[in-house]
Amino acid sequence: MANIAHTALPVGRKRWTRLIPVAIIVYIISFMDRTNIGFALNGLHKDLGIDAAQQGLAAGIFFIGYLTLQIPGGYLAERWSAKKFVGIMILIWGVLAVLCGFVQNFGQLLVVRFFLGVAEAGIWPAILVLISHWFPAKERARAYAFWMMNIAIASIITAPLSGWILSFSDWRTLFIVEGLFPFIIAAPIWWIFISDRPRNASWCTAEERAYIENGLAADAAAEPQQAHASIRHVFSNSIVWRLTLVYFLIQIGFYGINIWLPKVVKTITGGSSIEVGFVTAIPYVLAMFALWYNAKAADKSGRYSTHVLLSMAVGAVALVISVATGNSMPFLAIAFISIAVAGALAYDGPFWASASRAMPVAVAGTAMGLINAVGNLGGFVGPYVGGFLQDATHGSFLAASIFLAACLLAAGLVMLTLRRGGDRPTTVTPKAHHQSPATH
Repeated sequence: MANIAHTALPVGRKRWTRLIPVAIIVYIISFMDRTNIGFALNGLHKDLGIDAAQQGLAAGIFFIGYLTLQIPGGYLAERWSAKKFVGIMILIWGVLAVLCGFVQNFGQLLVVRFFLGVAEAGIWPAILVLISHWFPAKERARAYAFWMMNIAIASIITAPLSGWILSFSDWRTLFIVEGLFPFIIAAPIWWIFISDRPRNASWCTAEERAYIENGLAADAAAEPQQAHASIRHVFSNSIVWRLTLVYFLIQIGFYGINIWLPKVVKTITGGSSIEVGFVTAIPYVLAMFALWYNAKAADKSGRYSTHVLLSMAVGAVALVISVATGNSMPFLAIAFISIAVAGALAYDGPFWASASRAMPVAVAGTAMGLINAVGNLGGFVGPYVGGFLQDATHGSFLAASIFLAACLLAAGLVMLTLRRGGDRPTTVTPKAHHQSPATH
């Protein structure tokens, strides 16, 4: 991935190989600690006696807590320090991730999962703000997509690792072992390698610093009319609310797939925990490539909304085909569910590049925090409704897949209404000027 960034940009390569990989590792661990419950569901059913709807509630209540610090997290990252805010929250979420392994009943599980969501809230918009301080607009879809590969990588790691742990132990050990990673991996590398801005980083060369600052200055100059926008403008901006609706619908679809994927794979293949873990990782390998190439194409065309729609349409159609063919053609079902996951994730780079254009720099953190806060409530709806529909249809995932696919497709269609405000106008420039910072 570093080589991809290296060839994409002739100037300012160091931030691609230093900042983004660290941000990826931190969020991999964060994502692991919120989604490993998908592998614990069978054990939770046996030991705590909870049904599918309650399992979905336990998975989804994380996102109710996740609502709380999104806007403050983005605001503090912009006005105070992304490095300090994220560094503190890493330690708090680690404690709560470990506590998940000690719960004794369904009520305790809900409480700990809720506060785990609170602890992880704000990290996503804070890192988005951090990236916006290091990457001019013309690179941002690629930068966001490069970082957002963390979701795919986290799932590739989490699935086999969780399956392996469960092969010799139980869900309690799963939560405890993976809950220790924030302390032994995430916190140390974050505090050592991250800097808030180029001017704070001793490792950033004068050439790279000039490249970044000139690019960001050009971006700001391109929209002088928004220079004095207030936070009130964030809440009254229709583009922000449409982006929030898009993100809400996408999260319903994505987390509905992600949380129930191990169970679906188990149903299709009938394999052991380790086998299910490795098969579950396959879709996210494909998703990594889809993330990068969709973002690269979006940066080239500037048509972010179209690239979000395409990924959503592919994900929606492939999901329904996968579940419909699962019993009779398992290999085909795994192929299509891999395409579905890739589609459900490939939107990320273009979407957040569009979101970063919706607001001036001064309130971008607040805007992205609002989008992430309200939008991520879809992460509650998807797993819970998916569990409810399975209970209602005697364990079948078909009805759930149709619901999740409809949400993905609706998200893509709403995104098309953002072409004017969210897409980036592009102009053809002579090759001799390709290395100069571009405005948007």
